[in-house]
Amino acid sequence: MDGDQGISIRYARDEDFAALWPILRGVIKAGDTYTIEPGLTREAVRKLWMQVPRATYVAEIAGEPLGTFYIKTNQPGGGAHVCNAGFMVSEAARGRGLARAMCLHAQDEARAMGYLAMQFNFVVETNRGAIALWEDLGFETVGRLPRAFRHPVQGLVDARIMYKWLTDETPEAQS
Repeated sequence: MDGDQGISIRYARDEDFAALWPILRGVIKAGDTYTIEPGLTREAVRKLWMQVPRATYVAEIAGEPLGTFYIKTNQPGGGAHVCNAGFMVSEAARGRGLARAMCLHAQDEARAMGYLAMQFNFVVETNRGAIALWEDLGFETVGRLPRAFRHPVQGLVDARIMYKWLTDETPEAQS
């Protein structure tokens, strides 16, 4: 995908991890948006981000990797039609439309993979930019987890579960 802002999105390859590691490490170490243990080793993060998901992507501007996301099945069995996605953007590239482009691309990819819905399991309440973007892209808050996240500055804060049905068909027609 090539976006209007010069954003290119493609599948991540094993050799991309070296360029993605600083992005992942920065977001994880900040500890204010993800429930990933900050002390995870590089190899543990590689497995978590590059091997466990069904697909991982890299977003570039002018060939420079500035963002990444994954898509994976949210639950097995009867819940396998719903995917989960996680997004990270380098601090230097925030505000340039990468997260929007990645989320739009993720929804297209999820549909192509046969998913009917996308769910974000744990959106930290203090992550106002992400919440506003996900809402703008049609995601709804379907649940709140009171004081479920220990924010490094603000203490215990809520987390949201956000959800979007990805097809034009009603859920009932899919059963």
